[in-house]
Amino acid sequence: MKPTSGSCQIMGIDPHRHPVEAMKNIGNLPNEFSLEDRMTGRQLIGLFARLRGISDTSFADVLAKRIDADLDRPMRKLSRGNKQKIGIVQAMFHRPPVVILDEPTGGLDPLVQDQFMGILGEAQQQGQTVLFSSHVLSEIEKVADRVGIIRQGELVAVENPHDLTERAIRHVHIRFVDDVSTTLIHHLESQQGICNISVEGSSLRFTLHSNANELLATISPYPVVTIDIERPSLEEIFLTFYGLGQTGGTE
Repeated sequence: MKPTSGSCQIMGIDPHRHPVEAMKNIGNLPNEFSLEDRMTGRQLIGLFARLRGISDTSFADVLAKRIDADLDRPMRKLSRGNKQKIGIVQAMFHRPPVVILDEPTGGLDPLVQDQFMGILGEAQQQGQTVLFSSHVLSEIEKVADRVGIIRQGELVAVENPHDLTERAIRHVHIRFVDDVSTTLIHHLESQQGICNISVEGSSLRFTLHSNANELLATISPYPVVTIDIERPSLEEIFLTFYGLGQTGGTE
């Protein structure tokens, strides 16, 4: 596909001017891919190895063992999840400098997903660059150094995922010894960064957009049983960016 505007480079190479050179540096797993039904996974890896001029395919067996991929059955006999495993192996068996993965865990069971996340972590440690697109945001939060959020075709944020969540809202739930007093509620309503206050007996809930120090000073005269300050998930932050604008002072 040719871009309508802009440009990109892969390891300093323009993939439109020098596609063969650029593709040598890439391992790619698209979201939708088709495999030759009569081929086995091993035959597919062999084909890609020949196309790339690679003689050593031993790492394919290492990967296949770790994610329980069957390289010796014809593709037509594999389930959706097992085909996905073959796709992962073909994207990474040659240890490319750049790995591009689009929804790579689709169809994988939780144990295989954990193994795959470990493989990605090792790839990062070895200096490979992994571009990982996923709607399973807990995965992104677990493995990504940076997260990019796209809204209406534009990149609206590129952040360290942990920095992003640190600056975002908190869900606060406090349970007091006694019923929540109206005086405390008025104090909280007057503070910046506190909203969505709800009270039920001795239980108080709200969202916090600011530092918790002022909050702790405000509630200190009232005996507390428990206080929970919950960090939002990356999914909540994504929805805030995508639908409601940015939160937490992010520019």
